[in-house]
Amino acid sequence: MIKAGVAGAGHLGKIHLKLLQQSDKYELVGFYDLDVENAKRLEAEFGYKYFENLDDLLAEVEMLDIVTPTLSHFDLAKKAIENKKHIFIEKPITNTLEEAQELERLLEENNVKGQVGHVERFNPAFKAVADLVKEPLFIETHRLAEFNPRGTDVPVVLDLMIHDLDVILSVVKSPVKEIRSSGVCVISETPDIANARIVFESGCVANITTSRISMKNMRKTRFFQKDAYISVDFLEKKSEIIRMEDATEDNVDDFSMILENAEKKKKKIYFEYPDVLNNNAILEELESFADSIENNAPIRVTINDGIQALKLALDIIDNFEATKLSSIS
Repeated sequence: MIKAGVAGAGHLGKIHLKLLQQSDKYELVGFYDLDVENAKRLEAEFGYKYFENLDDLLAEVEMLDIVTPTLSHFDLAKKAIENKKHIFIEKPITNTLEEAQELERLLEENNVKGQVGHVERFNPAFKAVADLVKEPLFIETHRLAEFNPRGTDVPVVLDLMIHDLDVILSVVKSPVKEIRSSGVCVISETPDIANARIVFESGCVANITTSRISMKNMRKTRFFQKDAYISVDFLEKKSEIIRMEDATEDNVDDFSMILENAEKKKKKIYFEYPDVLNNNAILEELESFADSIENNAPIRVTINDGIQALKLALDIIDNFEATKLSSIS
């Protein structure tokens, strides 16, 4: 078992503490948090060992799980890496691209491993179809959330959209060619609603809409490619695949769904519903990292993956600013 410590005992940190304690792959040593009152309450209620000093925690662990606000990610990760500890670090990986690139360099220099917490990669609905998404031509994504003050200190792109950016980058193996984006501040000082249109050099176009002031929650992505339309509902954990083929006497019966185009060509429509194996995505991402540490298994979401998602998110935000300046001038 890998001796693990957690930095950060907020909403998500509490979930990580609980799951690490339950895991067969980790031994939870304890946690560090700046909020002493909250930390002591958690220690009394759940028995997690609280370390008032990060150095003391690092001295007893092999892996540090960083679940703090993004602004503190770099300093915590840097200290852990320089102490030869593996790091699991929540998204966004860091506050700036330069910090993320420095962490990648430090990991290599100190010969330790790092993984980024882009949890939607482990969502069972996406896992059920991920291998079937091949050379998509168009991607449509909606991630809508009801208002929650937590996370509103950063633009919605870094808070929510970055989930979808990572998923898209994991299936579109092509450089970004063009970005068009817009963001609107409604209740926060940073944009609460955002849309981005990303054109890749492969020709794929992704249209991404994100809101954190919606009346309902939605997390859906649709992939359109030559042989299929693939729909993923990350919230309901459901997937659907729709395929078409030429309709012939051999493959059509009374129950077939047929579409006929203007040229009188007929297509038969197939509906497939992949088995979605329910899981705890956060536990799975943490345990996949344990396999990487112990068995040298490939890291599922690498530090470079985190860098690419952050770079794209920051480019989208920069495009907001460019649009504002253009409209002013």
